[in-house]
Amino acid sequence: MALDMTPRIDVLGTGNAFLPNGRHHSFSVFDGKHIIDAPPTALASLRRAGIPVSDIESVFITHIHGDHVFGFPFLLLERKYISDREGALPLRVMGSPSVKVRLTELCHLAFPGSLESILETVEWVEDAVGTTDDGWSWERFEVNHDDAVDPYGYRFENADGVTFVHSGDSGPCDTLYDAIERSNIAILEMGFPDWVPSTHHHKPKDIEALAQRCSTPLIITHTFVDDATNHPKVLSDSIPEHPPHVSHISDGTRLNWENGEWVIFRLEDV
Repeated sequence: MALDMTPRIDVLGTGNAFLPNGRHHSFSVFDGKHIIDAPPTALASLRRAGIPVSDIESVFITHIHGDHVFGFPFLLLERKYISDREGALPLRVMGSPSVKVRLTELCHLAFPGSLESILETVEWVEDAVGTTDDGWSWERFEVNHDDAVDPYGYRFENADGVTFVHSGDSGPCDTLYDAIERSNIAILEMGFPDWVPSTHHHKPKDIEALAQRCSTPLIITHTFVDDATNHPKVLSDSIPEHPPHVSHISDGTRLNWENGEWVIFRLEDV
């Protein structure tokens, strides 16, 4: 079934786990109803964007680190007691086999005795490929991170052939780069500066190397760089120099599909 609206991606949070100034945790919503991960600041990000929690139909989990899933109990709590009190609206959670176990444990820990009834209504989808009710197909693929957190990226494609990739948290790896090269745009994490000894995240030098390898537009999220504020810097407040097809965005950035390409806006300008 074809989409009945212009495809859009709202990047509501762009910070890494350490919450650089001016940024919520990395968090994206596409077409106003499908979210990628559920970070601790997910509810605040949805509120700030004016998106009702009850509108969310799908949750795609990339991995089970706290900065990507610890907001999940709050989303369920809000739906149960505020925006979907009748429990009439469906919610599907896509992820690896460990996702149901870990998120259920998290909900019991966060709000013991409060979320059992709504957890019973969640549809848990472990398939690596599938399709949303409004026509987006997805494929889940392994990426380069700590195996203990079941790290994956997602590639999405709609019935009209519009595509995008979300990397989750991943260092450089061929599975991710192959998906990016087959897509119209990629939302890509850049969690640490070059001097941090980690291979599980992209650094500025890795973004540079990927940009030389492929022409797919790259949207930087999960960044370590502060956005513009009056506060003392957390780690860095300087955007690295990027090639022209790399965009280091802020919270509240919208990607609209227009005339055969993804176009970048600020939500406040749309």
